[in-house]
Amino acid sequence: MNSAITPIYQTSTFTFENADHGAACFAGEESGYIYTRLGNPTITDLEKTLAILEKGYGGIATASGMGAVSTIYAGLLGAGEHMVGHEAVYGSSRLIAETIFKRFGVESDWIDTSDLESVEKHIRPNTKLIYLETPANPTMTIVDIAAISQMAHARNIKVCVDNTFCSPYLQNPLELGADVVLHSLTKFINGHADAVGGMIITKTEADYKALRIVMTNMGPNMDPHQAWLIRRGLKTLALRMERSQANAMKVAEFLENHPKVAWVKYPGLKSHPQYELACKQMRGPGAMISFEVKGGLPAGKIVMDNVKLALLAVSLGGIETLIQHPASMTHSKMSPEARHQAGISDGLIRLSVGIEEAEDIVADLSQALDLI
Repeated sequence: MNSAITPIYQTSTFTFENADHGAACFAGEESGYIYTRLGNPTITDLEKTLAILEKGYGGIATASGMGAVSTIYAGLLGAGEHMVGHEAVYGSSRLIAETIFKRFGVESDWIDTSDLESVEKHIRPNTKLIYLETPANPTMTIVDIAAISQMAHARNIKVCVDNTFCSPYLQNPLELGADVVLHSLTKFINGHADAVGGMIITKTEADYKALRIVMTNMGPNMDPHQAWLIRRGLKTLALRMERSQANAMKVAEFLENHPKVAWVKYPGLKSHPQYELACKQMRGPGAMISFEVKGGLPAGKIVMDNVKLALLAVSLGGIETLIQHPASMTHSKMSPEARHQAGISDGLIRLSVGIEEAEDIVADLSQALDLI
């Protein structure tokens, strides 16, 4: 009863005191757990903790980051309605809008939302959602959350921000004006590459209730053991973020000064196009870097195939340094034209910097670059 950590309530269902108690729980007249799809103490602990960290009203845990995205689209969009999204987001976040939700009458435009004039130009009378990812995946574009939110709210449009790249440690979109925040908990929040999960945090009770009922009825709910693993990882978020972003700064500076690197995008470098905005709305530059080596994809493959410390794998935000190729991996379902428009070149390499010794990460990349 006095456990130092939240126990794993590994149960699918919960017993009632009597028939009247069961009926009252289903009617919402009494609090109590009914069935894990509807709620579970281990999952609730994670939801409440992240809602506090994001300074929101409440959290809704899902089985994956895409479970969170799907719940948001289903809860905030209907047939005949329209959304505007950033052109470079996680590939599946855009894919399901352009395919699955399109089949149900939802329209979408994917643009550079860092261009405020373009955002205003693409808003329609039936626009109900502006979907942002900042920094964007994988271009590292920074979007002005406060400016977009002000523009959207003047037209009664909701703003959702995927905050996965920053985590609540580095950025709080709700405080900047957004209505809904989502996370792939798989990434920085869990941080150990051993659990998959998603989270939605809303600013208001009304949005919380609207999205909660979508999640519980559609069923992309989290598992208790999954929640326990992620809650465990969350405890070291600050330590991991500080170490990984300190490493990332050293790696980004190394890459920017390397003769075989064509360009580097990292919010901590003054060469980043939105460096000032990043400093304004983020508490740190994070641990994600995009870069391209001279020679494009063939040269990039040499680097990716010859790193020894970094792991060639998708995902991000773990204690390990990961390297991957978005155009052929995470964003491969986008058309070449859409990737080009979004700035996802065939030679772009995405690096998630881990907590190893910075000198070891630099040495690893250096020996791989020497092989070009």
